[in-house]
Amino acid sequence: MLLPKQFHFLFFLFFLALNLFAQGQGQVMPFKKIISEIEKQHQVSFNYTEDNISGLELIPPKKTLSLAQKLEYLSKKTNLSFENIGNQFINIYKKSDEPQIICGYVFSNADKKPIENANINLDDKTQTRTDSKGYFEFKKENQNTFLITHIGFVSKKNTIGNTDSENCLQLFLEPEITELHEIKTNAILASGISKNVDGSFEIKPKKFGILPGLIEPDALQTMQQIPGVNSIDESVSSINVRGGTHDQNLFLWNGIRMYQTGHFFGLISVFNPNLAHTISIYKNGSSAFYGESVSSVVAMSSTPETAEKNSFSAGINMINADIYAKYNLSKKSYIEISARKSITDFVETPTYKEYFNKVFQNTTITDFSNNQNVDYQSDKKFGFYDATLKYVQKIGNKDQIVLDLITIKDNLEVFQSATVYDIFRSENNILRQQNYGGNLAWKRNWNSFNTTKINVYNSAYELLANQTTTFENQIVIQENTVNNNGVNLENNHILNSKFSLNDGYQFNEIGITNLEDVTNPDFYRKVKDVLRTHALILEGKYNDTISRVYFKAGTRVNYIEKFKKFIPEPRIQFGYGINKSLNLELLGEMKSQNSQQIIDLQKDYFGIEKRRWIISNDSTIPIQKSRQLSLNLSYEKKGWLLDIENFYKKVTGITTSSQGFQNQLEFVKTTGDYEIWGTEMLVQKKMNHFLTWLSYTYNHNNYHFVNYEYPVFPNNFEVMHTATWAGIYEKNNFKIALGTKWTSGRPKTSPDNSQIDLSNPTLVYNKPNNTNLHTFAQVNFSSTYKWEDANGIQYKLGVSILNILNRKNEISEYYRISSLTNSIEEVETFSLQRTPNVSFRVSF
Repeated sequence: MLLPKQFHFLFFLFFLALNLFAQGQGQVMPFKKIISEIEKQHQVSFNYTEDNISGLELIPPKKTLSLAQKLEYLSKKTNLSFENIGNQFINIYKKSDEPQIICGYVFSNADKKPIENANINLDDKTQTRTDSKGYFEFKKENQNTFLITHIGFVSKKNTIGNTDSENCLQLFLEPEITELHEIKTNAILASGISKNVDGSFEIKPKKFGILPGLIEPDALQTMQQIPGVNSIDESVSSINVRGGTHDQNLFLWNGIRMYQTGHFFGLISVFNPNLAHTISIYKNGSSAFYGESVSSVVAMSSTPETAEKNSFSAGINMINADIYAKYNLSKKSYIEISARKSITDFVETPTYKEYFNKVFQNTTITDFSNNQNVDYQSDKKFGFYDATLKYVQKIGNKDQIVLDLITIKDNLEVFQSATVYDIFRSENNILRQQNYGGNLAWKRNWNSFNTTKINVYNSAYELLANQTTTFENQIVIQENTVNNNGVNLENNHILNSKFSLNDGYQFNEIGITNLEDVTNPDFYRKVKDVLRTHALILEGKYNDTISRVYFKAGTRVNYIEKFKKFIPEPRIQFGYGINKSLNLELLGEMKSQNSQQIIDLQKDYFGIEKRRWIISNDSTIPIQKSRQLSLNLSYEKKGWLLDIENFYKKVTGITTSSQGFQNQLEFVKTTGDYEIWGTEMLVQKKMNHFLTWLSYTYNHNNYHFVNYEYPVFPNNFEVMHTATWAGIYEKNNFKIALGTKWTSGRPKTSPDNSQIDLSNPTLVYNKPNNTNLHTFAQVNFSSTYKWEDANGIQYKLGVSILNILNRKNEISEYYRISSLTNSIEEVETFSLQRTPNVSFRVSF
């Protein structure tokens, strides 16, 4: 008989044996708990419907089995199928229901992450959505196709007949993340001109309407209509933006810096007006990717934003003729050419004569004729041309290569002779100005978020003068050449629909040579300087069109090898839409410039193009630096536009040689700065087909030369008051414009008559720029008409008249000692007289 303790021990052993046997056979568990344990052990996620697993229980598989073995075990023990998606997601469905169920996962193709709440639109108009894992399913039944849509992604249509119902689909959507369109002011000044939210002006020449005096969308003539932009001598080679000199502006043609901007020595732009697709003009707040300028930026691009068909056009006016052609070599490549040449070789039109008189007044060429009055003869030849070539090749869906070439040339030859007191005198003058440029660019779209651009460019400029005189038996040769090479790298990263980030690197090498070679007396000088600069750029942009906030900030850090100097250049652009009609804008920038144009002698290069490029030496020729800030308020409603902008700008490191003095400072070599502040206003009204506007600019601009006896005085380029009005009518294909421009006279320096000794006249001046020229006033007119024949060929006729009233406007004045009368004489230069022009163009 067993004792109680022994009985208890045997009972415990029996219970333990039963328990071990039960564990060896496996304990039945709810199916949901089994797959939950598998999820934890193998880091996977099951997708299922509750109906398929409700009430299901079975013995779990051994934990030592692999994931695939466990799924095979579960499939054998149940009426379920298991689909393993990359050892990450596992779909569960009934074997009997397989043909009736379509399931899938939706991922972003950019980062391969699942897309939640994507809409699955079925043929029967019903919808379902993806869950947090991107999973969806629906009954096949009579469904043939389904459409997947989601905000920020390209919609994708799928055909069910091509799917394998035994496996869930893996679908990838392409992001449709693009920067929100920047708010632009509607047509400003004329159709085809708008103002961007970043403060820049944008001109679309192919959409350009008309402006007074212009019958073609000339970029450099058009920009002079913008408040704050002027040219004190009517020249596109002397554009002054907020008091700056022309060389302080950066002119880019398809990424190539251009050192020559005008044909006919400044009266015509070198950029073919029928070629450019987009022209961007920045007075302030330019991108950090623009360097080497302390004033404005003018960036021209001839690359279209969208594919265009083959086209050809040809035109002629009273100065030049041109052709343009674009031909698609394939679906992914095209070639584009343009050429323009003066017609002065064949005919001297009234327009040409007015231009010639304007350019060559008070130069050594007219001095020769003025000083000779016996048997004077002159033989002159003048001509210019420009040509461009573009080749574009797309490689695959992500790469594009663009090659741009441009050549520009002006050539003048003047032979003059006269016999005075039986002595024969002659002069042969040759003046050549040319600019060649090339740019090779590669662009790659890595994906919808990231883009890389690399371009390599070269720009070569030459100004050459050769003068031979028989009487003095003298030859004078002057030459100024610029060779500019560079590499630009730019990366664009779109973080989301509001944020983007740009970074890049730029290398720039500029070499400038100045040569002077004189015989009798013999003199030779040749100076060549080279400067290499590296720049790192970083800028970020936030653009929210819903809250009407735009913010862009960036900086470029320049490193100049020769001087071992770092120069940071921060930039800022901020815009805020107070409401739908009222906008506030704040722009600021700091910039620097290593090259500039100077005048050694006013008669250099015959006094026609007397400026020569030089490089900073960081001492007597400092690096120019600028800082600028502007605040703009604009109101636009019911066809009205009111724009007011206040600005402050200071440029340091300027030299007296770069400012074109023709007074007591002409031969003084010193450095200083100029400081300008002012207000620019524009009032515009659009009424159906009629547009009228009135602009006014006030600025106060002073020099500061601390080492000069008069340390502060007005800037040579100060035009204190400028007012411009225009009335434009455009209906269908007919356009007409009438406008007027009025400016206060620029500063001049008068001689001090009280100190002149008439027996031995010498020039003694008052304080620099102590008075002003007379006011400038001009009325201009232009009109165009376009029509098309039955064959689709378009014709365009244009007529313009500059200075309709034929007003004699004085644009400069200086004093000199007359060699004939031995007295002080006043030398005046005047603007164009009444100048007509007619153009005709054919396009197809």
